[in-house]
Amino acid sequence: MIRRLALSAALLAAPASQAAAPQAAPAIAVTLAAFECGRLVHDDLGRFNDTFRFAGERREAIAGCFLIRHPKGVLLWDTGISREMAAGSKGRLTFVAPIAQRLRAAGLTPTQVTHVGISHYHADHSGSAKDFPKAELLIGERDWAAVQGFKPDDAQRLALAPWVSGGGKVVPVKGDRDVFGDGSVMMLQMPGHTPGHSALLVRLPGAGPVLISGDQYHFRENREVRGVPTFNTDRADTLASHDRFEGIAKQLKARVIIQHDPRDMAGLPAFPKVLN
Repeated sequence: MIRRLALSAALLAAPASQAAAPQAAPAIAVTLAAFECGRLVHDDLGRFNDTFRFAGERREAIAGCFLIRHPKGVLLWDTGISREMAAGSKGRLTFVAPIAQRLRAAGLTPTQVTHVGISHYHADHSGSAKDFPKAELLIGERDWAAVQGFKPDDAQRLALAPWVSGGGKVVPVKGDRDVFGDGSVMMLQMPGHTPGHSALLVRLPGAGPVLISGDQYHFRENREVRGVPTFNTDRADTLASHDRFEGIAKQLKARVIIQHDPRDMAGLPAFPKVLN
């Protein structure tokens, strides 16, 4: 029994380099809004699970973006698909609208976004980041290192051009990061999909904890079977991150939002309405 309890605790524990998520967040004015930043067509879901499950299935996914407002700043979590990406995708990707245009509905301008958080460097998450060059970029340390090695014309590098060129402030995040210093908004290190992949935990004063997936999972059914996509950078890291993600969700009784799953996004208030 003692050993089983120890193992359960270990599932929730971050690696030594990580800061453990605090157990409570202050009841401050934090809000969360979500909106669509593009669409993706997957003609064969087989590559999303390396046991051949879902092979041959077709699905339309969305690129989810999130706006977190806090007394100390405004965080845009992921930036979806850019117009340039969609134009060159032969119909596989759809560009919806410039994020700056969407923000106007929330009474914001791009310069009021103080932080852009990127769950990982893939271009369907980082595509429109360059539209916020004055914001502080938060990205996993190992993902940032990888971006430096991409070719100059790589879409993932171009999306982060203001920071790659040294023109913007970037914080390569090692381990977890408490974005505003009070436990209400935390980047959680979940490597495996990419080397520096992160999920996001937002603790809302009324709605409670919300755990936003990044690409820890892409759709609900793959979460149910703890699937590992064939294109992830490390299978063992992915499975360890699945353990951590599920442990945190259970411990905090958090609402899980899978960013690419239209069903999860549809369950949130229609933008610019917020959870708080």
